[in-house]
Amino acid sequence: MAMMDEPLYPIAILIDELKNEDIQLRLNSIRRLSTIARALGEERTRKELIPFLSENNDDEDEVLLAMAEELGVFIPYVGGVEHAHVLLPPLETLCTVEETCVRDKAVESLCRIGAQMKESDIVDWFIPVVKRLAAGEWFTARVSSCGIFHIAYPSAHDQLKAELRTIYGQLCQDDMPMVRRAAASSLGKFAATVEQSYLKAEIMSIFDDLTQDDQDSVRLLAVEGCAALGKLLEPQDCVGHILPVIVNFSQDKSWRVRYMVANQLYELCEAVGPEYSRENLVPAYVRLLRDNEAEVRIAAAGKVTKFCRILSPQLAIQHILPCVKELSSDSSQHVRSALASVIMGMAPVLGKDATIEQLLPIFLSLLKDEFPDVRLNIISKLDQVNQVIGIDLLSQSLLPAIVELAEDRHWRVRLAIIEYIPLLASQLGVGFFDDKLGALCMQWLEDKVFSIRDAAANNLKRLAEEFGPEWAMEHIIPQVLEKINNPHYLYRMTILQAISLLAPVMGAEITCQKLLPVVINSSKDRVPNIKFNVAKVLQALIPILDQSVVEKTVKPCLVELSEDPDVDVRYYANQALQACDQIMMSS
Repeated sequence: MAMMDEPLYPIAILIDELKNEDIQLRLNSIRRLSTIARALGEERTRKELIPFLSENNDDEDEVLLAMAEELGVFIPYVGGVEHAHVLLPPLETLCTVEETCVRDKAVESLCRIGAQMKESDIVDWFIPVVKRLAAGEWFTARVSSCGIFHIAYPSAHDQLKAELRTIYGQLCQDDMPMVRRAAASSLGKFAATVEQSYLKAEIMSIFDDLTQDDQDSVRLLAVEGCAALGKLLEPQDCVGHILPVIVNFSQDKSWRVRYMVANQLYELCEAVGPEYSRENLVPAYVRLLRDNEAEVRIAAAGKVTKFCRILSPQLAIQHILPCVKELSSDSSQHVRSALASVIMGMAPVLGKDATIEQLLPIFLSLLKDEFPDVRLNIISKLDQVNQVIGIDLLSQSLLPAIVELAEDRHWRVRLAIIEYIPLLASQLGVGFFDDKLGALCMQWLEDKVFSIRDAAANNLKRLAEEFGPEWAMEHIIPQVLEKINNPHYLYRMTILQAISLLAPVMGAEITCQKLLPVVINSSKDRVPNIKFNVAKVLQALIPILDQSVVEKTVKPCLVELSEDPDVDVRYYANQALQACDQIMMSS
């Protein structure tokens, strides 16, 4: 008898836990649905578990969200695709709840299940769900229905397709703005499944109504529809239907709609094609760049390089460049920052002469901007300009600004400059680097901010790799080793880190002759932090050095440190000694 009762046990626990007051127990029970379904078997899952879930009226959104998610992957547990329709009723109920994230997840799960169902089952089971939701009394059901039309439509016969198109058109004219918003948002997906003949005749008229909606939240979602529909239409239809809408939207009375156009403009240009973009969308884009709302200007400024790529250099210089000049001194720092992040990409589009004459002065003014993010965005993209104007001009015009920024009061700006130095060094060449930037690289080793000192040490390693060990031996090593006597222990630690980074680049001989003695001397430092860093550096040097040097010099030093009064020093010294022994044994 006990054996017969065993399969009942999981469902009994589930029911008990789903009715428990503790939300965590209810949640755990839902997350274990697949385990329970496996225990019950496919038939009992269909006949008992799914109906129970359909009737479950939990009021906790977290539990409902978990259920909506679980049901989306439940097809294998109900007996495969032919029984998938049994999962629709609980998900249909979840599509009507008030919480948006639960509805969205239920729609996602319905789409996933519908995509796997047979065509006949979609007609018999899925399409009735779409119709019931679309005719729902509560707006929540009608909102959810908009997201599943594109799954239902391809499997329907002609008469049913006509009915679905009519229902969708009604949803686009619903009294509730939330429903119209959902319909506008899903229009692109639905339109992609509709036949070309109905696309122009019916879908475009629905779209036109949405573009003239009195709610700006609906119109701004219609902007996204422009790009989606534009890709579905023939080029001439796209120009006839989509282009006028984009131009009107760029002058919309709501700044949120204009912001959306600015954000989507490049995709919209791709939809209508470069030729018509040049003629019709340049004036619209210029208007957006000069918009009275900063948010719109930010979105437009961020697309300036992408937009210029569609245009010829002459058009970009004639129409876009004057706006870029205005934006570089915009009253909003966020507009200037958005411009700074993309303006460097204009150099390859405009060519060398226009970059030198027109863009360089803008770069320089942005490099001196009072807002650090603007300066940062320019620095991080300097290599794009170098490819166009060449290193001589770059060094003459931009280098003074870079040297100035190397001492910027904002540490993130200094950090960006350090990270750019190896690239600059490789382009400037060794002679120029020694004159202008060598001293800066040493200066950063004694910065007040740890991240700068850390980056400076890594920077020296990258420079040594770029210019070779001989150059490093002459220009880096002596100056680094001098600084080991700095009275502040944090700066001495930075030098130890620089030594451990430089050693693999410099090779065994220089490490043994020049770097190792400095590290060994530092083991006598009075500060425990220095001593345990010495142990870490010595551990890093062991693979580089000859075995005889390790035995005679490194090991005795580590043994001495392993008897230090400080517990951390002893720990790291013992770690290094173990590494020492392992390397000895392996060799």
